[in-house]
Amino acid sequence: MSELKTLTRATCLLMLLLLSACSLQGENAFSAEGDGKAAADQSAPPAATAPEKAAHGENRLARESSPYLLLHAHNPVDWYPWGPEAFERARREDKPIFLSIGYSTCFWCHVMERKVFSNEEIAEYMNEHFVCVKVDREERPDVDDLYMLALQVYFQAVGSSQGGGWPLSLFLTPAGEPIAGGTYFPPEDLPGRPGFPSVMQRVHDLWMTRRADIERGATMIAREVRRLSRPGLNLKLVPLSTDLVNASVEAVKGSYDPEHGGFDFNPQAPAGPKFPSPPKLQLVQVRIPQDMSGKLAEMLDHTLDRMAAGGIRDHLGGGFHRYSVDREWQVPHFEKMLYDNAQLAQVYVAAFQRTSRTSYRDIASETFDFVLHDLTDPAGGFYSALDAETDGIEGKYYVWSPEEVTSILGAEDAKVFSAVYGLDQPQVFEHGYVLRQRDALADVADRLQLPVSELQLKLDGMRAKMLAARGQRPQLLRDDKVLTSWNGLMIRALADGGRILREQKYVDAAEKAALFILRQMRDEEGRLYRSWRNGKAHLNAYLDDYAFLVDGLLALHTATKDDKWLNAARRLTDDQIAMYWDEAGHGFFFTADHHEELLARPKNAYDSVLPSGNSVSARNLVRLARLTGEARYRELAEKTLQAFMPKLQETPGGLAYLAVATHDYLAAFGPSDGVGSEGLFAETPADTPTPDDEKTARAERLKPFAVLPEEEAAKHDKVSGSAYLSVARLPAGGKCEVAIVLSVKETWHINANPPQPDYVLPTEVIVSASHGTELAGINYPEGHAFMVEGFDEPLSVYEGKVILRGVLTVPEEAAGQIEELELLVRYQACNDKTCQRPMKMKLTGQIPVAPKGERIRSINQSLFPEKAKP
Repeated sequence: MSELKTLTRATCLLMLLLLSACSLQGENAFSAEGDGKAAADQSAPPAATAPEKAAHGENRLARESSPYLLLHAHNPVDWYPWGPEAFERARREDKPIFLSIGYSTCFWCHVMERKVFSNEEIAEYMNEHFVCVKVDREERPDVDDLYMLALQVYFQAVGSSQGGGWPLSLFLTPAGEPIAGGTYFPPEDLPGRPGFPSVMQRVHDLWMTRRADIERGATMIAREVRRLSRPGLNLKLVPLSTDLVNASVEAVKGSYDPEHGGFDFNPQAPAGPKFPSPPKLQLVQVRIPQDMSGKLAEMLDHTLDRMAAGGIRDHLGGGFHRYSVDREWQVPHFEKMLYDNAQLAQVYVAAFQRTSRTSYRDIASETFDFVLHDLTDPAGGFYSALDAETDGIEGKYYVWSPEEVTSILGAEDAKVFSAVYGLDQPQVFEHGYVLRQRDALADVADRLQLPVSELQLKLDGMRAKMLAARGQRPQLLRDDKVLTSWNGLMIRALADGGRILREQKYVDAAEKAALFILRQMRDEEGRLYRSWRNGKAHLNAYLDDYAFLVDGLLALHTATKDDKWLNAARRLTDDQIAMYWDEAGHGFFFTADHHEELLARPKNAYDSVLPSGNSVSARNLVRLARLTGEARYRELAEKTLQAFMPKLQETPGGLAYLAVATHDYLAAFGPSDGVGSEGLFAETPADTPTPDDEKTARAERLKPFAVLPEEEAAKHDKVSGSAYLSVARLPAGGKCEVAIVLSVKETWHINANPPQPDYVLPTEVIVSASHGTELAGINYPEGHAFMVEGFDEPLSVYEGKVILRGVLTVPEEAAGQIEELELLVRYQACNDKTCQRPMKMKLTGQIPVAPKGERIRSINQSLFPEKAKP
């Protein structure tokens, strides 16, 4: 940033002291009146097709398909969509460009459209002195990302502490280099805040009188944007290890709110807004089986319970709003985004799979049903969002007064409904009561002296009445464009949900959406498009579009066992590699090699409210490597992860989903061979046994061949496992050893084999294989005595880490094949008070069988001191 300090005085004069709206941090935005509340005269609601205004006709945006752009199609502003026509005119007429970026559910974008861009006098000045370009950030995330970065660089250069947000308002040179900008501008000057006319006049005057200074400053900002968009050079190779995953988990735990749940909490600003942050939730979810303390499960379940009880959840129509403006999840920003609901439904499905709690199943089902009812196109694709405002008032559609509730339900039922959903408490949102469950249903039932089952039955009927009444209100704007990436997220969630909840309709909806995208959102060369609306698909796809869709297709393959989804996922992944892969630095660029040239071609792995395309791609590649046996996918997965390991090491909390991908890689293939600054040897996975010989341990990396699949891991919260072979390939017609390593959660145990007493269920291993490999024998270690109150004799049990070793015999006719092995571990986990039901853990893996007589390389030697001879 040192070069930016040389920005000229003329550029510094352009520092715009304004307040951000729809901010990246989700802070409450101020209105034009500066009082922190919605302006009183915001009376004209946005409509999905932007109603015609009598004072003037249509501008160029009327020919666009984006609902956000169409909202501006009747502005007196002479808008251009992003494209060469606008830049050509700016060069021809030697005018700066005014770039405005927003999205359809951004409240302050609507305010600026009504108050600024619909103002005839303001529009006249804009048209005379600038070429005006309007962008939907959801259709063009590349443009949005680069110019949001440019705004942040500009703020830093001029010494402003302001953050970025939407609407994003930037002035550019005709070459597209950033001059200056801000977020929301009011239509007139306010104390300490310039209005948009003053800002425009200042930019125009300096453009006319200090042109060289302005262009020099813009070039410096553009150069810094390019530098920051370029991935840093990896001067050291950081090994892939569970230490990095654990560091990411610890960073996420550090943002946990112990009182109200959530992993987006800053104790230095406890009253700040709170986002669900699904990538962080998913990291916590996948690491629960490795957490012997049980703390991660407690944190996650507390978070899911508080979110489900809060106002961020729509208790009538299902689904979740985007984020909470307060710590307690009481009052949300009311827009409902497809990407949030897809990811949160997936989290609740996985939580149900892990805990069998019906409340998690119900919340996931409600979320899926909301999407199918309100955000699904008849052709199969999923729409992007529902807006937050009615009549210019955010949240008006969702809130209630006690009088309304009484008129709908009657006095007696209204009393019950109010006790459950907080209408008998002080009102915390200025426009009405946001429904939320302040207390547990059992506590409310106790106060009302009703059985919980009776109360639940009553509430079902009340909610139906309230939802029907809400449906009579003016409808919210719906952003009905179909985005490939967000649909991929929804396909993944529905496929998992249908499989785990055993609801075929969800799998059917996922398949219909996948077929829609594959048939309707590709060009003549088979490349994906980004966006579709009203029968028209357009815009180049981005990395996220390929990665998220492939993720969904792989989930469909798991749910249906239909190879067409695996084949489609492979073809799209191969296309992605061809168009987005960075040969020099590894990993994937955000834009394809045929994409238009912008300020920079970014490549990153930062996981925010959405996982990054690189993080999802790494997971996809791991799964494809395991499903197909193709080594190239594993190599690309490792290179992708390796490219961002220094970033994960530097900011572990900011790359939570990359940590998930690293977890998957290590579970499938073991640590990488990378050489890091800490030494020559990568760490072994957390559930790998520690060999007795420390020198031997340092001399090799233990590599598991069979692991617990992702969909199975959540079921086994007391015992985790992995399996290791003594050889790199199975010996056709020979023998090798296998070791099953089990990690039993602290304070729990499993029964030894043979059992003592003989009537308890022993731990047992059964092997099945696709090409006839058999378990010739297994050595169960001796258990130790464990006294339980009420038993006359001690139990024989295993605690902590235990290794079960056996010998595999491989048939000669399997030579040259890929053997698919399944090791079924039967066990029953108990503590000194209770026993879980008997469980079956399936450890699955694939391994090649060498030709008969070929020399076999030994591996994992520290686990096999006396290996069977192949």
